[in-house]
Amino acid sequence: MKKFVLPLLLLSFCIFTQAQTIEQIKADRQTYIWGEGTGVTLNRADQVALGMLINQISTQVESRFTLLREETTAEGGNSYKETFQGVINTYSQATLRNTERIVLSNEPDAKVFRYIRRDDLDKIFADREQKIKEFALNAFEAEEAGRVADALRYYYWSLTLLRSHPNASDITCNDRQGQSRLMSTWLPMQINSIFSEVSLTIAESKKESDLTVHTLYATYKGKPAKNFDYCYWTGRDWTNVHSVKDGLGIAEFLGESPQMEIRFKAEYVFEGETAIDHELRDVMGKLEVVPFRNSYFSVPVGAKQAVAAAKALSSAGEVSGNLTPVANPEPYNAAMRSLIGHIRSGNYQSATSLFTPEGLEIYQKILQYGRARVIREPELKYTHFEGGVMCRALPMSFHFANNNKTFVEDVIFFFDESKKISNITFGLGQEALKDVIGNDKWSERVRLVIINFLENYKTAYALKRLDYIESIFADDALIIVGSMVKPKTTGDNPYRNNEIVRYNRYTKEQYIQNLRHSFASKEYINIRFEDNIIRKSGRGDEVYGIQIKQDYFSPNYGDTGYLFLMVDLNDADQPVIHVRTWQPEKNEDGSIYGLGDF
Repeated sequence: MKKFVLPLLLLSFCIFTQAQTIEQIKADRQTYIWGEGTGVTLNRADQVALGMLINQISTQVESRFTLLREETTAEGGNSYKETFQGVINTYSQATLRNTERIVLSNEPDAKVFRYIRRDDLDKIFADREQKIKEFALNAFEAEEAGRVADALRYYYWSLTLLRSHPNASDITCNDRQGQSRLMSTWLPMQINSIFSEVSLTIAESKKESDLTVHTLYATYKGKPAKNFDYCYWTGRDWTNVHSVKDGLGIAEFLGESPQMEIRFKAEYVFEGETAIDHELRDVMGKLEVVPFRNSYFSVPVGAKQAVAAAKALSSAGEVSGNLTPVANPEPYNAAMRSLIGHIRSGNYQSATSLFTPEGLEIYQKILQYGRARVIREPELKYTHFEGGVMCRALPMSFHFANNNKTFVEDVIFFFDESKKISNITFGLGQEALKDVIGNDKWSERVRLVIINFLENYKTAYALKRLDYIESIFADDALIIVGSMVKPKTTGDNPYRNNEIVRYNRYTKEQYIQNLRHSFASKEYINIRFEDNIIRKSGRGDEVYGIQIKQDYFSPNYGDTGYLFLMVDLNDADQPVIHVRTWQPEKNEDGSIYGLGDF
């Protein structure tokens, strides 16, 4: 019996000490704010405790939400109390989970106690302020690169989170000149500034079957917009969201379209993409959308500007004109004219005779990717590649009904020696393409091999071709994926709320298995590459290190990060990836993983 006495006494002392501490916390209302909850499970009890805690906090900070109060008052409603309560509750799902928690009793009669010091209240809002500024920085970088959709998305997301912050009227950031600006006025100004620099023109209009199809040309500061998302008015309703790529978009109408003008609306809220950030999604669900009247554009049809826009689209075609052309392109032109006719008629399967068995399989996957439509017929370019011919590039749109989204892609076709289409890929963006084709240190063949690899890689993820992806990774490939995590706040470092990168190393088998689960949950995947840096390995063979910025979009996830691939391109038909790394941000010195690290 004696050996049990001391542990029992110590346990009793600990329980008594904890109970005494909790009672002291409850009694000291000048120092602490607390909440207590019960439930069948610890999670349910914790939710109740957090709810009580947030109610206590709300009484302390309500008077500080001056921007939110002014906004709801200006709208002429009496909804401030309701809106404020909804906004303050969004903190309980994120930041407040870092507050101190004591489990008083376990399941099934769970009881949880949560508390925080009053002088630590400002720390609750530190994470959100950091995210507000990170979104603004992302927007600034996107704006500089001409990625209009990305800039609008991040500026508006920053503004949305700012409206949910008690110090919204005082949070500042630095503008291009390094001048400190109040974000509450600076963010709307930035959004309106982007709208003022966007120009939309109907470049072409054609009748196709029962549709009238207009080609949209979008520029930002006089240059083709790398991306831009929009809807347009059909006369009855706004359409689903469409995406411009390298200045090119589409507007189609059943029957005759408006004779004088088409009304467009720039997408800037991107509510459907907030699934990538639960905190943002919760906040957006509690706040009314901020209206920007400058987001509407009335674009005349058949105006004089259309001629200039059509000419600009033609001259802004793919940089593949720098490649050696095929001497006699007519057999390939005839095949492409036939294919385009089949696609436009909607009789897709009647084109099967144009393909090899492998090419037909990919053609069918392309059609399944989204409702495919040819936007316009540019002057297609043909160049010899690995015993066949590469055709660049046919602009097509792909529509996803379940996700209210339409993308534009440049589609590349490959003909084998028998002049049958053996492969189809989605093309690189203009900037990424220029980075490779403009590198005259390599032969034309090497440049085409690199382009072909990148376009096949991008297309394999878009079409969810696990078989191809598995075939190009070496069995012993080094695969590192970085994810953003928030380190737990400690007593030694209570302000340690910065996001850090956690790198996960996967075997090829693990990586493919993760992709299988990811692909199964997504209707579509759309990938864009920019900012290529490609270096040849010093080993003497055709091994290259490819550093590239990647934008990844899907219905339930999206990110921007930096991809590094070390790939063996000795056999253009059988590339082998030995290293793949992904990181959400550059290193502190501005670098990312490269050949020198492996």
